[in-house]
Amino acid sequence: MKTGVIVYVTGSDLMNDIDTKDALKEMDYKPDRVEVVFGNSNAFDVMDAWWRLIAKGMARVVCIFAEVSESSGLKFTGRQLRLCG
Repeated sequence: MKTGVIVYVTGSDLMNDIDTKDALKEMDYKPDRVEVVFGNSNAFDVMDAWWRLIAKGMARVVCIFAEVSESSGLKFTGRQLRLCG
């Protein structure tokens, strides 16, 4: 079963300055696909990311919450939602 992850990032107005690739390497498990959604963006939201992952064949989709750390990196909060449908 393929797993997709949506990383929902809060706490920053500087979306381009965040190094998401390094932070994603520190995840506890290795998903097949990852989509990053910024909370302050109206153009691409969780539903869009969820649809994209389902269209790419992901059978399980998890939404993980993250915050921007002081060093422009991501800090995972430990909260997650399993999306289904």
